[in-house]
Amino acid sequence: MVSLILLGTFIITLFMGIPVAFSVGIAALVAILFTNVPIFVIFQRMFGGVDSFTLLAIPFFIFMGNVMERGGIARRIVDFANILIGQIQGGLAAVNVLASMFFAGISGSAVADTSSIGAILIPMMNEEGYEKNFTVAVTITSSTIGLIIPPSNPMILYSFVAGGVSIAQLFAAGFIPGVMVGIGLMIVGFIVSVRRGYPRHPRPSLKEIVRTVRDAGLSLVIVVVIVGGILGGVFTATEAAVFGVVYALFLTVFVYKDLKPKDLPEVMLKTIQTTAIVIFLIATSTAFSYVMAVERVPQAITDFLLSITQNKYLLLLIINIMLLIVGMFMDMSPAILIFTPILLPIALKLGMDPVHFGIMILVNLCIGLVTPPVGAVLFVGLSLGQTTMTKVIKPLLLFIFPMLIVLLLVTYIEPITMTFPRLLFSR
Repeated sequence: MVSLILLGTFIITLFMGIPVAFSVGIAALVAILFTNVPIFVIFQRMFGGVDSFTLLAIPFFIFMGNVMERGGIARRIVDFANILIGQIQGGLAAVNVLASMFFAGISGSAVADTSSIGAILIPMMNEEGYEKNFTVAVTITSSTIGLIIPPSNPMILYSFVAGGVSIAQLFAAGFIPGVMVGIGLMIVGFIVSVRRGYPRHPRPSLKEIVRTVRDAGLSLVIVVVIVGGILGGVFTATEAAVFGVVYALFLTVFVYKDLKPKDLPEVMLKTIQTTAIVIFLIATSTAFSYVMAVERVPQAITDFLLSITQNKYLLLLIINIMLLIVGMFMDMSPAILIFTPILLPIALKLGMDPVHFGIMILVNLCIGLVTPPVGAVLFVGLSLGQTTMTKVIKPLLLFIFPMLIVLLLVTYIEPITMTFPRLLFSR
């Protein structure tokens, strides 16, 4: 009964239009009233849920991404990607994907990627004759790569809710799947571009190449230092995030001079707003998970799924279908916080490494960010492209297809995710 009240309240409040963080908290609060657990325990769990040194990395990574988004980093990365592959047929479609892969290591945010890269490339592609809905589709799908290639805030969230899974190993595990998604999107973009006769860019002069590489190289250094430092054990994710903020401020304020001191209050306010939402969501999700644990919901779901079939491959397919449906109606962060405690025990019973399972969840939920009706990245792309959801669906499906293929490969071929973690962290 308590489980039904918990889930029923959550679904009802969600459909009433109440924000997810509040829906989760209200559901936990209502459900606890029907148990013997004192109500103050809920608030203890909420405060305890955010009392973590690891979570300090999140506001610093958000701040770093906002500084670099405002400081002209995206434009320089687009120019750099254009030099590398802009000369192929339909080069701007490939540039869109490659720029997102580079920017992924800086922002760690799909929405920031769409906002910054999309604001540059969507008008540029439209001017060169690319069909508007195709442009939006390639932009929003490539933006999700930022959540798979490190550094990634959702990886930090998963590490926290999964009981301290190594962030460094998650970062290492995300490289190959992220690159695979990027290559898949480039292939689709190239095929469509050739069929439609989209243009290629002229080869730049040596002077342009040197200038662009110099400017973009300063931005890309931060990716090498942050990810390399974490993987090498030089510093923690939190320490790396602090370093990233200092470097980003120095680069954008004193070197590029695109970020003015007067802009900093606005950047900081945006960071505070985003951080507050994430931290409050973590707090309420912790309370929600506590009630589920008290009522043994994860164990019940595990037993139910295992009663359907003992086949590992079929169970993983069922989990993926569940997550794809969840991703259509829920943003990535609450989905990770709510469903990881439910599904991780099943994965562990199947003998799946929690790092492998975490990457599978991330790749899966990335698809949800670009699918209606509640795709956060989808709505940002539609706004930038000034188009509608119905018009963009057809080209969007072309780009979702390779993402689904990568999801299946990541799910069933463990070395895709676990090769780097085992090479780097095996003793």
